[in-house]
Amino acid sequence: MIFVTPHSRLEATIQKSGARHLISLTSPDKQVERPAGIAADNWLLLRMNDIVEERDGLIAPSRAHVQAALDFATGWNGGSPLVVSCYAGISRSTAIAYSIVAMLRPGRDVLELAQELRCLSPSATPNIRIIALADEILNRNGKMVAAISSIGRGADAFEGTPFQLQLPPGRG
Repeated sequence: MIFVTPHSRLEATIQKSGARHLISLTSPDKQVERPAGIAADNWLLLRMNDIVEERDGLIAPSRAHVQAALDFATGWNGGSPLVVSCYAGISRSTAIAYSIVAMLRPGRDVLELAQELRCLSPSATPNIRIIALADEILNRNGKMVAAISSIGRGADAFEGTPFQLQLPPGRG
């Protein structure tokens, strides 16, 4: 199971879920500490701005960021939940969580997964740059980008509500 949460609800989400693995997505200038209960080897911290194109003075999500998140998820055994967190729990974290499920379940229809994401999180607006990079890495030939584009922008919100994505049998 994969939980997605804004940073403000991270501790509560970890406690409630019993998660032992965490991917934190944060802006380069933000201080982030590893939460209690998450071992150093089970924590991936990725620093990037929540932007969809290169901009002076900011760090756009890169192929290396997305590959690191996918590699981290590959090493996750599914024995306890994985939490993916970003500042608002709306854009970067939803994109990474969606990409991880698409990777771990290559036979799963990515349009169905995008629609499930929308139902679980009305405010979810997955960062399309992250989605495009994952689509390329996973050789989905534009299907992930099309699926996320089809659900459109999520409802306006300051931050998302934590939610969980189930992995069909086999892992998590």
